[in-house]
Amino acid sequence: MSAELLGVYEQLRAWCRARDYAGHDPFDALNSRLFKSTPLRRSRLARLAWTQLFKRSPVNLRRLARVPAERNAKGTALFALAALARLRATGDEGHAAEARRLLADLLAARTGTPAGHSAWGYNFDWQGRAFYAPRGTPTVVPTAFAVRALAEASENPQSAIGNPQSFIEAARGACRFILEDLNRAEESADEVCFSYTPLDRTRVFNASLLACEALAATAALTGEAELLEAALRAARYVIRRRRADGSWAYGADSYQGWADNFHTAFVLDSLARVLRVASREEFGGGAVKNLPAAREEIRRAIADGYRFWRESFFLADGWPKYYHQAAHPADAHSAGAALVALADLKEMEPDSSELARRVAAWAVRELFDPRGFFYYQKRRLHTVRTPYMRWSQAWMLYGLARLLEESDAHLG
Repeated sequence: MSAELLGVYEQLRAWCRARDYAGHDPFDALNSRLFKSTPLRRSRLARLAWTQLFKRSPVNLRRLARVPAERNAKGTALFALAALARLRATGDEGHAAEARRLLADLLAARTGTPAGHSAWGYNFDWQGRAFYAPRGTPTVVPTAFAVRALAEASENPQSAIGNPQSFIEAARGACRFILEDLNRAEESADEVCFSYTPLDRTRVFNASLLACEALAATAALTGEAELLEAALRAARYVIRRRRADGSWAYGADSYQGWADNFHTAFVLDSLARVLRVASREEFGGGAVKNLPAAREEIRRAIADGYRFWRESFFLADGWPKYYHQAAHPADAHSAGAALVALADLKEMEPDSSELARRVAAWAVRELFDPRGFFYYQKRRLHTVRTPYMRWSQAWMLYGLARLLEESDAHLG
């Protein structure tokens, strides 16, 4: 199985590199030159409808609507994370060179905030139900994945991939963005919920937890206990809002009550990463208040959430359901995010490795095209074959890299 997955990984890697990691995205419809030339661009309802039309269409309308293929900062971070995982597993100079280039591109893609902090945004205007974010708006999700890549790079013994201090400084600047620029939709003495952007006050659980993860990852680099304390406050907010069955809704508002596969994976993955930092020796001995209780609270949340996720979102053959109530749709994004989360959960959930192998086998069997890319989504009556770069290819490359890394470590 590892040999087959390695072959798929290398085909996918070559396909993405041949396109310089640029492509389309399920949410890039507002980049359409056709749409921008009309008065509809000023209408909230028109922007929302246009975005959903392109996301739900069984055929790719982007060439017709003149949507350019572009690079995406979150995608760049995911590609860098994949290269770093392969570098850890192999020590190969080719992976080091790839990581070096992608990390440099990631640093170059930073966008400044009004307060002068570093952050990352999306390469398209985005219209959601709650708010509108113009292209390049500093946003917590791409920022957190950038911090994840920079943190892993700074801890890599292969110094040839870049200057660790520059990575740490960029991560530290991102923490200032989180702590000073994002809104705090809710806050109490021991809880906090961070907004998605400086423009909104939404309470999106996985987004606030990604902010939490970024703070914790940076604390691990700098030893700043106050960053970990802020992270634990954000973790408590999400942990304490899980449902009785162990699941999390997408967010706290009434219109955000659904649960889906990949956002649940994000929650579990961030919690696992925060727990890993909170368990580090340098934060013991009273450096962080109530740390033992916080660790135990996180462990219980992971155990409850993992049980619901595993039992509700996957079929026996590894099929990753988008929603737990129905088998369709199933997409590469859910598969890739699951592979990453399962790799990070393996120390707490021993059966996660077997599930990861089944998810990977399903994705290769059902969604991989012999030309070297993954399809977007398998629906009830058809498969949407659009090769989204960030949504599908970057997540599957990262997921496969983590699975291969775990397989290599087991064999070693």
